[in-house]
Amino acid sequence: MTEYTRERLLIIDFGSQVTQLIARRLRELRVYCEIHPYQNVTDTFLASFKPQAVIFSGGPNTVTNPSHPRPPKEIYEINVPILGICYGQQVMIQDLGGKIDGGKISGGGGTAEFGRALLQQRGDLDLLAGWFDEGPEQVWMSHGDHVAELAPGFDVFAASKNAPFAVVANTNRKFFAIQFHPEVYHTPKGKELFTNFIRISGFSQTWSMDNFHTKALDHIREQVGKKKVICGLSGGVDSSVAAVLIHKAIGDQLTCIFVDHGLLRANEARDVVEMFRDHYNIPLIHTDESELFLSTLENQSDPETKRKIIGRLFVDVFQRYASEIPDAAFLAQGTLYPDIIESISHSGGPSETIKSHHNVGGLPKEMGLRLLEPLRELFKDEVRELGRELGLPKPFIARHPFPGPGLAIRVPGKITRTKIEILRAADAIFIDQITKYDLYDKIWQAFVVILPVRTVGVMGDGRTYDFACSLRAVTSVDGMTADYFPFTHEFLSETSTRIINEVQGINRVTYDITSKPPSTIEWE
Repeated sequence: MTEYTRERLLIIDFGSQVTQLIARRLRELRVYCEIHPYQNVTDTFLASFKPQAVIFSGGPNTVTNPSHPRPPKEIYEINVPILGICYGQQVMIQDLGGKIDGGKISGGGGTAEFGRALLQQRGDLDLLAGWFDEGPEQVWMSHGDHVAELAPGFDVFAASKNAPFAVVANTNRKFFAIQFHPEVYHTPKGKELFTNFIRISGFSQTWSMDNFHTKALDHIREQVGKKKVICGLSGGVDSSVAAVLIHKAIGDQLTCIFVDHGLLRANEARDVVEMFRDHYNIPLIHTDESELFLSTLENQSDPETKRKIIGRLFVDVFQRYASEIPDAAFLAQGTLYPDIIESISHSGGPSETIKSHHNVGGLPKEMGLRLLEPLRELFKDEVRELGRELGLPKPFIARHPFPGPGLAIRVPGKITRTKIEILRAADAIFIDQITKYDLYDKIWQAFVVILPVRTVGVMGDGRTYDFACSLRAVTSVDGMTADYFPFTHEFLSETSTRIINEVQGINRVTYDITSKPPSTIEWE
């Protein structure tokens, strides 16, 4: 256990789609926490992890099923505060001797409840300090099962119309069980609830980027020693911050490899080389492999095939150049905490694959390298904060996410070099417009998609038969959910005019207003 994670809160994941939001709320309150699937939390794990407090997440299961997911019984005997949320409430109450019923009206008077609900106070509780000052409080409910009979030692402190046991607690043992979700936006005072819980749990709230920064440097030096490190640099926020942090720790023991696959945004390769080689003086191998990638991708249309081709070629090229670095012992990656969480589902199996992710694949094993992942404890916003601590230029820190396969997955249908060039030019205009209107930092991600259709148009006195494109811009906190950005008609009209006038090959511009879900942010 490192010094900056000595005070740790354990989140036991029972499969809720919003478990990551719990962790984000706690990190915002300067409390270090980790999410672990319930089946990994054994008595041995607890003895090693030594949590100062525990939170049970929600989940899709029902405790009325005899084989329902549950925490180890030892969790209730380690003498730390526990907060159970939704399913977490139900499993705690049942484990400790209470009764849970299904969603229909039961002896306890509860029913299924989805959406906003009003919570009425039934008693004073430290967990709810600051609540009910002006009457009932809005919360977000999403449950079928409900508590029908309390476990011994528990009392009721708040109720909603359909959840008479919405907030219950055994105050002597500091066990708190709530039916609603405080981690979501629709529970306005959720942050206050988490603040109260960490205060009850005795956290000093010292988790910060300054603290992490200092300790991460020491940890990298200790882990690497005098050996050499290779870093696959993409120019995105994650790999950029990882590279600068590692270079600050070990200097020229680090060599970055930047593979230009010909699918980058306008001027991106130039910007990456200038910053890392010229500004930071980081040893950098820059290889232009656009001909290899584009010729192999020519006329490919299946999105998974595109991704696999790019991933395979990237591995081949990376391995070729990495093998030229003698005595390399580590491969550095900008892996983030959500990547770690999503690699294991709450049931212990692989998470559902929505689309393949571009990475260095099996390189560490093939090359006999050990992984160095200095950002694996951080969320995206924390990585940006660390980038500011390290002094990275704002354009790199604030850069919108960009997929590893690059522009290839923004060309639905067959890939051609012409389409890539048209797309790159249109995308540059769209980003220029967003910057001109001072909207860049208000948008999570913005890009153009060139559509696999041609449309009839008229330019001057002539008929055109060119491509249509779609603009995509979304707002989000972490990319898990997203909504379209509400541009003005003035902006959209001006942007459309610029693209059609300045980009040869496009004669129609549309705007994608679909949220995530049901769509994904990228089109492929």
